[in-house]
Amino acid sequence: MSQLIEQSLIDAEMAAIRPDGGAHPSRSYAPYRSTLLRHPTQPLVAVEDPEAVELTGPVFGHTDVTTLDSDLTRQQFGEPLGERITVTGRVLDRAGRPVRGQLVEIWQANASGRYAHQRDQHPAPLDPNFTGIGRCLTDDQGGYAFTTVKPGAYPWRNHLNAWRPAHIHFSLFGTAFTQRLITQMYFPGDPLFAHDPIYQSITDPAARERLVAAYVHELSQPEWSLGYRFDIVLDGPGATWTEQQEDEDR
Repeated sequence: MSQLIEQSLIDAEMAAIRPDGGAHPSRSYAPYRSTLLRHPTQPLVAVEDPEAVELTGPVFGHTDVTTLDSDLTRQQFGEPLGERITVTGRVLDRAGRPVRGQLVEIWQANASGRYAHQRDQHPAPLDPNFTGIGRCLTDDQGGYAFTTVKPGAYPWRNHLNAWRPAHIHFSLFGTAFTQRLITQMYFPGDPLFAHDPIYQSITDPAARERLVAAYVHELSQPEWSLGYRFDIVLDGPGATWTEQQEDEDR
């Protein structure tokens, strides 16, 4: 499983540096202004002993992840405000095989479009019953499931009247914290897609569509929640687009 995640990271990196750009945008994408400050301008530094880096990094055990972690509507004393949703899917390799026992984390804004983070100070209400953070482990079929509330759109000051479409951030770990992929899940029919330079920076229309969850009525629960499916393919021609995390860390 470690080799699978490592190969996925290599494939994602190579896609980002191919001359034709592949599914990934240029590291400096003018409409997305902060890319000018978030990508490396110097050659990458080779790590002499990658295994030593993994051994000194943080680790997690299966007993650390509980069922409460995947239900963001039950983590506080009261219920959060907003439209309750269930988001489920599978993590797969390029051959469609399930990726088992992988840590999947999500973070998101609340129903008003505000993160529970001190850097988010735009004038939308915080929800004391919603932190916007969840996690789970994939099962034997590569499946995951979260119960949460649909996030709202929010302003982000990239350009005049800039608003991000509603989205949920996904983080997937392999067997170590150095094996990490990050992506975003969007909701179908969002009118902000055409105005969002992050979404539009993905030049391959098919790759963009793979970031949009499908509403599946059979996944909705009567008088409880609406259901969405979002499968994540780690590598190969049908891979889910992932952010280049190394850009953000330098």
